[in-house]
Amino acid sequence: MRSAPIVVHRPSPSGGRRVTAYGTILGLAHDDHDLIEFLRRAGLPDSETLIDDPRWVEWRGGRAHQWDAA
Repeated sequence: MRSAPIVVHRPSPSGGRRVTAYGTILGLAHDDHDLIEFLRRAGLPDSETLIDDPRWVEWRGGRAHQWDAA
């Protein structure tokens, strides 16, 4: 099984999560809106639905949609 092309990395100690697509850093998201905007700017259509699709997005080091450091 191949891994998802978009990775939302573990929450940083100061909050927010680094987002990468195909190994390229898209930015530091602090909420779902930031993540959706990064994906939209990367040219991915329907980014609102992609964030919950494990074929597209892998959430690492924390629950999906959790933005604060644990």
